[in-house]
Amino acid sequence: MIKNPILPGFNPDPCICRKGEDYYLAVSTFEWFPGIPIYHSKDLKNWELYTHVLTDDQEVDLKKLPSAKGIWAPCLTYCEEEDLFYVVYGIMNSMNARYFDVDNYLITAKDIKGPWSEPVYLHSSGFDASIFHDDDGRKWVVSLEWETREGYEKPGAICMVEYSPEKKEIIGYPKRIWSGGTDRGCIEAPHLTKKNSYYYIMCAEGGTGYNHCVTMGRSANIWGPYEKDPKNPIVTSVPGDSYERYDPDHLKPKYYNSESVLQKSGHGSYVETPDGEVYLVHLTARPFVPELRCTLGRETAIQKMMWTKDHWLRMADGSNLAKVEVPESTLAEYPVAQIPDYDDFDSEELGIWYYAPRMMPQSFADVKARPGYVRIRGQESRTSLNRVSILARKLTSVYARITTKMEFVPVVHQHSAGLILYYDNMNYINLRKYYSETLSQSALSIIQLENGEKTEFLNSRIPIEDGPVYLRLYIEGRKSWFEWSLDGNKYQKIGRVFDTTKFSDEYCKYGEFTGTMVGITCADRVKHKHYADFDFFEYVADEDKNVE
Repeated sequence: MIKNPILPGFNPDPCICRKGEDYYLAVSTFEWFPGIPIYHSKDLKNWELYTHVLTDDQEVDLKKLPSAKGIWAPCLTYCEEEDLFYVVYGIMNSMNARYFDVDNYLITAKDIKGPWSEPVYLHSSGFDASIFHDDDGRKWVVSLEWETREGYEKPGAICMVEYSPEKKEIIGYPKRIWSGGTDRGCIEAPHLTKKNSYYYIMCAEGGTGYNHCVTMGRSANIWGPYEKDPKNPIVTSVPGDSYERYDPDHLKPKYYNSESVLQKSGHGSYVETPDGEVYLVHLTARPFVPELRCTLGRETAIQKMMWTKDHWLRMADGSNLAKVEVPESTLAEYPVAQIPDYDDFDSEELGIWYYAPRMMPQSFADVKARPGYVRIRGQESRTSLNRVSILARKLTSVYARITTKMEFVPVVHQHSAGLILYYDNMNYINLRKYYSETLSQSALSIIQLENGEKTEFLNSRIPIEDGPVYLRLYIEGRKSWFEWSLDGNKYQKIGRVFDTTKFSDEYCKYGEFTGTMVGITCADRVKHKHYADFDFFEYVADEDKNVE
């Protein structure tokens, strides 16, 4: 059996495609670099982080964008006729006054690992844009056309426009073609496919919250009209009908389904194997209950599907409720390398599993300056939307232990470095070493930012000499706390116990749609050049334990 989620932690908005025997899956990254991870599998069960599409933080500039903006919902397709991969992605610039100002781009590559072409600007007509390669050679771009006018149903409808590969631009203006297959409202995430002489439109509806789902429609003509699947939604966490077209809010916690481990299931994309098996990947989440807070963010799950005799796509078990355990395909099992628990930084290249907000980690994290260490150059405060030195990886379980060994000599009080649990620039806890003018020496203390309110826990401050120090973070369900050690064997707890559930879309007021990260960090708020050396980073997680 395949156990869901197949990509735990911050891996939302999945889009899947196949080239030969290889399956590739792309997810959103929002303000994090590198952008658009590509996961690879040969059996649809075992997945490896394979590469990233966006690695140039000058060409794709996300600096100063608020949390939850940036790269939204990439569409990854493979055009067999051209032997070419396509990625369509949006850069969400602003959601002020619900205008949702987004720019959509298209890039291509012969090899999934690149190099990728220069971005082609498509349009700014809504988000979740995707491309369809028709069998006559024409190409079409669909997206949600966001509605801002008074008196019109919000958030909008699905629109379509033709794309000219020769001119590298769209032809004319997008036109509306579909308003959804249910009355759940909040339609988004359109994908067009073709099979059995039908054009199929797959969308997410209900909002990317607790009423989320996958729906389909079909038409003999690409412009429609599209017929609703009579069994919509085809995948969801909350079966049954609901009328929510009047409510543009996406979260809708009243639709939490206590009978399901997987919540928020929607935003789907499907793939067929050479033997005709069908699998659909979709977004999902596992909240703490009763708080209904998803600390791990929106994750990626997979469901086995089938085509019915009357040419509709259904879950293979005949239901529409997303399942934790899913039958494997007939593809041969193909184990793949996983991200290591222990990174000693002995490699000459930084691991591809590390991320940083709004800039490439390599711009401040150097594994060559001191062999066997990563040297992190300090920059602005962790609250900044500009240049922040946080080297992080995705939290994949709420049962984890994170440890590092740091060497750092702060000179002035604006120097600090340490270990961090980070949701966004307004929500984090940071065990840091810094220079205390009050103590006239280095010290350890914890700083918390909770929805923008900063607290420095000076009552638990500890004076410390300038030698190597081990820092540790424990995450045990709802409880998270820090410890420290001088020898790596005997650890002492420092500070209070924090509420893990608060690191979530549902609690954080300044960001949403992402997920919690853990990492190491350094700040030099004077010259942006003082550094800290980290000997290793260890991440041990129990991914067999469910959120409770």
